[in-house]
Amino acid sequence: MKVSLFITCLADVFYPGVGKDTVEVLERLGCEVDFPEKQTCCGQPAFNSGYHKDTKKVAKHMIETFAHSDYVVMPSGSCASMIHEYHDLLKDEPKWQVRAEDLAKKTYEFTQFLVHVLKVEKVNASLHANATYHTSCHMTRLLGEKEAPFKLLDQVEGLNLQTLPNREACCGFGGTFAVKMSPISEQMVDEKVRHIEETKAELLIGADCGCLMNIGGRIERNGKPVKVMHIAQVLNSQESVKKG
Repeated sequence: MKVSLFITCLADVFYPGVGKDTVEVLERLGCEVDFPEKQTCCGQPAFNSGYHKDTKKVAKHMIETFAHSDYVVMPSGSCASMIHEYHDLLKDEPKWQVRAEDLAKKTYEFTQFLVHVLKVEKVNASLHANATYHTSCHMTRLLGEKEAPFKLLDQVEGLNLQTLPNREACCGFGGTFAVKMSPISEQMVDEKVRHIEETKAELLIGADCGCLMNIGGRIERNGKPVKVMHIAQVLNSQESVKKG
């Protein structure tokens, strides 16, 4: 099965290891992975800020870039959901809207692709840790993926997954929201960290780098002994996490 990796901005700039782990898991499961070098941002920051005209240019570029891909997979439910927004974004341009639909049909968040397309739930990962999982807003509310990450994590040897209280609550990142509404964002992430502490977990897992950057930054700033990992890193792991 041929898969094109969309690395996303945050993984490319801040978490390149997440891209590496995503590729290694896919290849281990028999996928042939390529990397279209013309890919750029999916356009979500501009879109969420109301710059829809500028976002259309980005959307069309992305549609062209992945036009010949069989599947497009990314380590981000947030960016995957943005690809699905192209249909409405380009509603006044029928030809581009059809092409946007074609891209959306073959676009998947990483765990979504593993479970629903490859039909895999066990990837032979091993990680001995007490952990909890943060469900990101865009992945659950917009993309509608709520089960795939948990099905995969349930099969990780040694992982003791605790339910995160009030897990449906936003972490306060929200892309440009964290910049424009920083005092509110700070209170939201502090609440999220308190709930993480309630689980007694030594490891926080998530599927969106934006959330992990926000929560992880707050955890580090406050000196909390909690490690943060993207789910791709967990699914590619054969290591133990020691308590902080």
